[in-house]
Amino acid sequence: MTEEPLDATDHEILGLLREDARRTLSDIAGRVTLSTAAVKRRIDRLRETGVITGFTVQVDHAKLGWGIEAFTELRFVGNTKVDEILRTTTRMPEAQAVFTIAGDPDALVWLRVRDMAHLQKTIDEIRRHHQVTGTKTLIALESWSRGS
Repeated sequence: MTEEPLDATDHEILGLLREDARRTLSDIAGRVTLSTAAVKRRIDRLRETGVITGFTVQVDHAKLGWGIEAFTELRFVGNTKVDEILRTTTRMPEAQAVFTIAGDPDALVWLRVRDMAHLQKTIDEIRRHHQVTGTKTLIALESWSRGS
């Protein structure tokens, strides 16, 4: 399947869905001045081509008791394979995302925890991994994200 380039309307539809993934097709159609059927075809095409990979809900994690976010840099033994780096933290419920990095450090882990004691326990658990040679943790005070 040949991928068609996205036009301004596609980008506008994506922006509206980023704001509210539950927005109705008729609401989107009214905002982009297309028919509901045309909007549905465009969204279907964006899904089929992999531009839209899913629809999610945004959660206030602080209200669930997991309000502290931190980023931990990980350094590993020189011969550690990338899949081993990923396995170090991806099974932990505290790990929200893991990014392997070219250079120093080897990985960056986005953590979400309940409190400082939970953060310390989580970092201690990561450090116990035999391939981890060092960590550096940064605690987020505020956050903002553009969305996916």
